[in-house]
Amino acid sequence: MTVPKLCWLDLRQADDVGAVVEEALHQGIDAVLTDDPRVLDGLPPSVRRVLVLPAVDTDTDLGVADVVVLPDGVDPTVLRDLHPQVQVGRWVEITDADSLEVACQAARQEDWSVLHFHDPTKIPLEIVIAAASGSTGSIITTAADPEEAEIVYGVLELGSDGVLMAARKVGDATALRRAAEGVNGEVALVELTVTATSHVGMGERACVDTCTYFDKDEGILVGSTSKGMVLCVSETHPLPYMPTRPFRVNAGAIHSYTLAADGRTSYLSELRAGSRITAVAADGRTRLVTVGRVKIETRPLISVDAVAPNGQTVNLILQDDWHVRVLGPGAVVLNSTELRPGDTMLGHLPVADRHVGYPIDEFCREQ
Repeated sequence: MTVPKLCWLDLRQADDVGAVVEEALHQGIDAVLTDDPRVLDGLPPSVRRVLVLPAVDTDTDLGVADVVVLPDGVDPTVLRDLHPQVQVGRWVEITDADSLEVACQAARQEDWSVLHFHDPTKIPLEIVIAAASGSTGSIITTAADPEEAEIVYGVLELGSDGVLMAARKVGDATALRRAAEGVNGEVALVELTVTATSHVGMGERACVDTCTYFDKDEGILVGSTSKGMVLCVSETHPLPYMPTRPFRVNAGAIHSYTLAADGRTSYLSELRAGSRITAVAADGRTRLVTVGRVKIETRPLISVDAVAPNGQTVNLILQDDWHVRVLGPGAVVLNSTELRPGDTMLGHLPVADRHVGYPIDEFCREQ
């Protein structure tokens, strides 16, 4: 099970706080941050209520805040003494080596460390994440937009525990949630039973070369229809006549669908250098990977038909060669030319039809 990334929204610049909060609650945003305790009134316990303050004394109104974030250098003793039920966080501005060390210390010691890096390089964040390894606190890093948020989530593969992004308008909460889900997540895999295979002649197939090393139980989902896909394994497993290509998936015929980013599908023929697609492990874990190139060549093809437990049929057309493989239950590697009726493959059954790659609720028949 992957650990979900935290999404924090900064409401201090919102044009319409009420509308932004409504969207945040609908999207399951983990926390909202403000400097006005009145904004937190009435929020349900499902969202963490974060108050950022320049200082605190015995008269400070915390309202219903769950977490109070204080600037570096402000003594939290009064806050902890008067409000032991409230968690304390530290806001650190990182501008140089000294402030970077302060951030590392906060990440090791505080419940919450909210970090704002002034320079665009992500190397300081890498240092903080490494320094905080094994600590029980959480690192929340500011991001200017969803694109930067996605990068922050993925730094050092582990990434920041969460991102704080300013929400100026409705739509920002949805964009941040998508950025978090785009880094990793899970898809539901089912066992598909092979019903038939046939040699279907020559055609163009696509090898998808990514900028990432796949694990031995990883590949990409590929299918002739948008509602049924098979998990095609990467070339991480040894072959007798050629070296492994652990960045590659010999995916299938060019008409085939694969899962891309944001829940969309893409045709293999549409993928280009820089495209983002979804890598899937045999236990359903996912992550986005970047395409480096797609090799399309004419090869003999084999068609594989299968059926899901619910009776839905699935088809995949692959290069007709022994070294092209799919994954079965338990990450068992299956050579495509040796598949026989009754064999079991792993697959995925998207529930929605597609229009230009987007899921849509309409009639669509694929055959």
